[in-house]
Amino acid sequence: MQYVSTRAAASAAASSSQQFSDILLGGLATDGGLFLPTEYPQVSGAELDAWRQLSYADLAFEILKKFATDIPEADLRALTAKTYTKEVYKNARQGEKASQITPLRVLEEENGTKLVLQALSNGPTLAFKDMAMQLLGNLFEYALAKQNAELNIFGATSGDTGSAAEYAMRGKQGIRVFMLSPHKKMSAFQTAQMFSLQDPNIYNIAIEGVFDDAQDMVKAVSNDLEFKAKYKIGTVNSINWARVVAQVVYYFRGYLAATTSNDQKVSFTVPSGNFGNICAGHIARMMGLPIDKLVAATNENDVLDEFFRTGVYRVRKSAETYHTSSPSMDISKASNFERFVYELVGRDGDRTRALFQKVETRGGFDLSGKPGSDGDEFKLVAKYGFKSGKSTHDDRVNTIRDVADDYGIVIDTHTADGIKVAKENLEPGVTMIVLETALAAKFNETILEALGEDAERPKGFENIEDLPQKFVVMKPDVAAMKAYIAANTGL
Repeated sequence: MQYVSTRAAASAAASSSQQFSDILLGGLATDGGLFLPTEYPQVSGAELDAWRQLSYADLAFEILKKFATDIPEADLRALTAKTYTKEVYKNARQGEKASQITPLRVLEEENGTKLVLQALSNGPTLAFKDMAMQLLGNLFEYALAKQNAELNIFGATSGDTGSAAEYAMRGKQGIRVFMLSPHKKMSAFQTAQMFSLQDPNIYNIAIEGVFDDAQDMVKAVSNDLEFKAKYKIGTVNSINWARVVAQVVYYFRGYLAATTSNDQKVSFTVPSGNFGNICAGHIARMMGLPIDKLVAATNENDVLDEFFRTGVYRVRKSAETYHTSSPSMDISKASNFERFVYELVGRDGDRTRALFQKVETRGGFDLSGKPGSDGDEFKLVAKYGFKSGKSTHDDRVNTIRDVADDYGIVIDTHTADGIKVAKENLEPGVTMIVLETALAAKFNETILEALGEDAERPKGFENIEDLPQKFVVMKPDVAAMKAYIAANTGL
């Protein structure tokens, strides 16, 4: 399996392709683009039938071996077996089997239409990011050991990516983590989960700004190829291909668990800010998984909803980014969206590069086909099955309350956005699966507002906010950040 950058010129695409292990540690391509396979591997009906009885670890192996063709199968099977165990994913709700890793719960069923919640938050940091990050940590350690090398992970988080990455990488041989987050813009639980880690290979940096400022710094450092090479910079954000492809697995698991035959279609609603999670669903659909619709649920930061309604991609400035009660989606520049746009414009790297250069210079682009627009590719969006919707603070508070009353479970704020939008997009005879993003305890402030009582916490997280915290506060200054990394790598 070969990979190419979304910004590769047509004349250079074939000669610049790389294998999975070549791109595993690096993140961005040298031209600033994101990696995608030159073609998607296809899954047959016979394979889907055979996969219905597999454990999550074995299913992950079957899917990942189609993408990581340069890793010996025995090694890859050992890595997935090590990653996906009930001991790692042990924080299942009452009535859910931890051994299923991502158990389904039917919320509603009427006349063949189902509303289903897929639990993705049973990992060590209680967020869906663990599903990919735990595997990424094991892949990194495996690759670095083979090369006798080190890696300095440089990433940005709006809340959950950071803690999932740090818990996956803490204590890993040859790995340091430098994680940026927006200062005072995460929940108290999220902040404590990251900043309370005292491991010497973990560096938390609170940026005076919003998530997009932190993400821009990650891209700026990654695009400095000399610095990146000298200080061995890698990334765990969803710009990293391995992270996205690991998320593809739970779409297959959700579909296979919700259906009995391959002629049944399922839709997914995905709370989305950076487009990484729902991009994995797009990849699964392109592989042949019978997904009907992929519904992006946004909060007040509705950049993606605006595009899927109008064809206009308009990023917001920092001052225009709302600080909301679903803070992990407080993102106004969806870095993973480039992968979908590349598909939308016919895998034209030159055109993709031009459009995203326009994002940097003019704040966005317009594919609506209207006079003066940048193209008319918006008409093709329906072919890929995308729809969208938006949720506000009042919506999520009401949804949390309704779900607790109607189904007897407490959901987090982002999942509430997903359920609200999912209900607006139900279709007769089609199962709608909502991807859970986190356990409610991570966003207790809003749970308390909605229900008048605290969210239940899994064992071991009872007093996390009281633990001592280790972090530094910095301005969004790329030069200062490079100096900080250089001073703490020992290189």
